[in-house]
Amino acid sequence: MEEDNKAKSITTLSKVQKRSLGTHVLLKTTEADKNDAMFQHSVLCQTFLPYRDPGNNINLWQQKQGAATLAVQAGNSFDPNKQEFTQIGLPYGPKARLILAHINTEAIKSQRAEIHVEESMTAFIRKMGLNTDGRTIKVVKEQLRRISVATFSIGFLSDEGSTQADLKIVKSFDLWFPKDQNQRVMWDSTILLTDDYFNSLREHAIPLDERALAALSHSALGLDIYAWLAQRLHRISYERPQFIAWANLRDQFGHAYGEISKFKQVFRKTLKDVLMQYPGARIEEEANKGFKLFHSPPPIPTKVFSVIDGVTQKRLE
Repeated sequence: MEEDNKAKSITTLSKVQKRSLGTHVLLKTTEADKNDAMFQHSVLCQTFLPYRDPGNNINLWQQKQGAATLAVQAGNSFDPNKQEFTQIGLPYGPKARLILAHINTEAIKSQRAEIHVEESMTAFIRKMGLNTDGRTIKVVKEQLRRISVATFSIGFLSDEGSTQADLKIVKSFDLWFPKDQNQRVMWDSTILLTDDYFNSLREHAIPLDERALAALSHSALGLDIYAWLAQRLHRISYERPQFIAWANLRDQFGHAYGEISKFKQVFRKTLKDVLMQYPGARIEEEANKGFKLFHSPPPIPTKVFSVIDGVTQKRLE
């Protein structure tokens, strides 16, 4: 009877739940290798893009974390049909985050700022468990275009004053995705990263596990929490755990929630999903005050970087 109930409970799981459970077992039993490594810029592991579409009338997005503030300014894209530049919206949602991780990974592993995205992006979409139909390709292409024309500004406040850095991620792009996977195009789809971003990425790339990203690919909040833990936990002292209060978590992750009670409910549920995909993470809630973070191993073992050309280990030390 007990075995029958277990079998029944498994068959009633949703597609996302089955993928989450399967990946959890894989991550618990199999150590990551160089093929599992993906990368996100450390700034985007602490401050994040919008979860949902802010709308075409919103062209500036700001998000704070401690002394740092990220601002994303929507840009203009050349419309070949109208033969003029038109403003397009801000990048948002889980696909924008996955696209950034993908282009970062292609740049880090190839050590080249020019990325041929057509075939690699289609393969990546499949790895993330997403459909490769025309609708998905259209959404991916639109998010990549939004990322390509946006300006990212980072401001820091300190006792000495304030500093600001503005940069674009993409220097130039040529996006000609086919309408379906059986249709070929005459031009490669390529993007060229700016020198500033490429050099910064090489110094500040945070390793993530591709398998975990695939399991969380439906949730922008889940991807953000995972990236945040991946860049933070291994830096915490063995002797001194760090405490983070609910108020700080809300500032960092709760911009889409009006009531703190609703944010707590969603954060707890999403954190549970994230910890399924980061089995080594050590984090405990403290009596409704917040969470205590303990030193934990990074999702991708440090030794993996000895076999990835050009990627140093200093970011993990």
